[in-house]
Amino acid sequence: MKKNSYISLLILVISLFSRISAAQENLIQNISARSIISLNGRWNYIIDPYENGYYDYRREAFDQSKSGTGGYFDDKKQEDKSELLEYDFDHSPTLAVPGDWNSQVEKLDLYEGTIWYRNKFTAAPKQGKRYFLYFGAVNYEAHVYLNGKKLGMHKGGFTPFQFDITDRLRAGENSVVVKADNTRKKEEVPTINTDWWNYGGITRDVFIAETPASYISDYQIQLSKGSMGQIEGFIQLSGAEKSQKVTVEIPAAGIKTIVKADTSGRALIKLAVNNLEYWSPESPKLYDVTISTSNDHISDKIGFRSIVTKGKDILLNGKPVFLRGISIHDENPLIAGRARSEGDLRMLLTWAKELNCNFVRLAHYPHNEQMVRLADEMGLMVWAEVPVYWTIAWDNPETYKNAEAQMSTLITRDKNRAAVIVWSVGNETPLSDSRYRFMSNMVTHVRSMDNTRLVAAALEVHRKGFEVIVDDSLGEKIDLASFNEYGAWYWGGTPKELSKYHFNIKYDKPVVITEFGGDALAGFHGDEDTRWTEEYQEALYVSQLNMLSKIDGLRGMTPWILADFKSPRRPHPLYQNFYNRKGLYSETGKKKKAFFILKKFYDDTEKKYNTKSYGASK
Repeated sequence: MKKNSYISLLILVISLFSRISAAQENLIQNISARSIISLNGRWNYIIDPYENGYYDYRREAFDQSKSGTGGYFDDKKQEDKSELLEYDFDHSPTLAVPGDWNSQVEKLDLYEGTIWYRNKFTAAPKQGKRYFLYFGAVNYEAHVYLNGKKLGMHKGGFTPFQFDITDRLRAGENSVVVKADNTRKKEEVPTINTDWWNYGGITRDVFIAETPASYISDYQIQLSKGSMGQIEGFIQLSGAEKSQKVTVEIPAAGIKTIVKADTSGRALIKLAVNNLEYWSPESPKLYDVTISTSNDHISDKIGFRSIVTKGKDILLNGKPVFLRGISIHDENPLIAGRARSEGDLRMLLTWAKELNCNFVRLAHYPHNEQMVRLADEMGLMVWAEVPVYWTIAWDNPETYKNAEAQMSTLITRDKNRAAVIVWSVGNETPLSDSRYRFMSNMVTHVRSMDNTRLVAAALEVHRKGFEVIVDDSLGEKIDLASFNEYGAWYWGGTPKELSKYHFNIKYDKPVVITEFGGDALAGFHGDEDTRWTEEYQEALYVSQLNMLSKIDGLRGMTPWILADFKSPRRPHPLYQNFYNRKGLYSETGKKKKAFFILKKFYDDTEKKYNTKSYGASK
């Protein structure tokens, strides 16, 4: 190739990448409240384990070629009988969206790799409006094309993303194609090794949202850090008309204020309030909040509460609270696969309420936005987490950038939800200098984005005999002494031996046990020394709760886990069959015996806190 031709091609490729990377907009707050066209439904799909639809036989990407064509994303039809075309979306089978592919098609149960999705829809774009193509989640790497042209790429199996398609949306028929790839990779977040099913596909809602040309793109309206009498936040405008007056109203609280956005479109708000009804699990008050400009209007339901720590106490609205929690995966145990609808999500949170929980740990990744909104409505405090899980590529700058981006998206999406009281930066990450730098930087980043909530992680612990030592240096950076422990399960011994354990916790902070538990196959019975029986799990919970109650500063727990869930790490043919059986509910919705042990403990704990027999820190 001649030098000038090579340079021209290089400039073309760089230009193409620049256009693609610029196509993705910052996440729009409360985007589902806009006028939307739902793209949920049946999408045609093509299985592509060799990625023939993306690469040519020289392993060069079609969408990075000079023509930018040749891949499945072209969604071509055979124009004459001599034309060679080796794919056909129109005659391909369909998958439900939202939904994972593993649970919908038997031959895809264990499939990891690429699947192409195609959906045709009709649109009637209006002059003076902007349009965004939104995905609630695609696991894991998504390449998105509209009418044969690439919009961009997104990594992260549990975070939402969107593209501005204003200039590419056609009046009439349109074709959107998604290359979804759930291949596990060492340098990604999460990494190769997890303890949950790697469900692939377009697992959450897809829609097109319409906004005015200049619009309200983001806002945060919450109580100031540590304050019970001041609302603080911002409104961000986007588009050509950024410097506008913005009206914020909370009618039920008698609040109406007008602020002016600066030339960057940002308007700061700070309001003194004295008659708010605070959000709490007992009274999950949500206010109707409206934000408007001369050409845009958005409504939201927002609760107001304060969450801080003081010594070894967690204070909700200034009062000590015990976090009666449970861990939850984003999976419907009754119908295999990722949770697909509000009904699935409401069922899981209702089960948590039946345990008398006031707190849920949404593990180990961002859950559906609707899950968090339901928690707001139902009065359940939330621990929200990103999948910095086990052994991440700590020294890889791109891995950190990915983790930070997922954390940023989670905070951006859920920062107005009163239910969220904890941002978690990771789970069970092994100690090293590079890990400490990685995690410390994550904590700093979280605090820079949101200083109104607690920051935590499931810390690493180690043991000397029956002494459990909590001295992970990351504990200095976070607000809780939070950690997992598996006495009488992975740590050996039996439930009777749990009384021998004692805890050496370095930090003078509230203690939250983020995991404990053991497996039980529902309906399998025996004595309490026989593993896998409901009686063993029941005895484990009795002994665990007795042991943990002796910890000075115990202020909460999220046992592992609400319901049995699928995991490729669990192959035992009799007791597991690729399920993690630590659930208090079985995959058929049956309550195991341990359920009633935890519920009684939570009932008793609630009474103790109501009668203030738990001493608050002086």
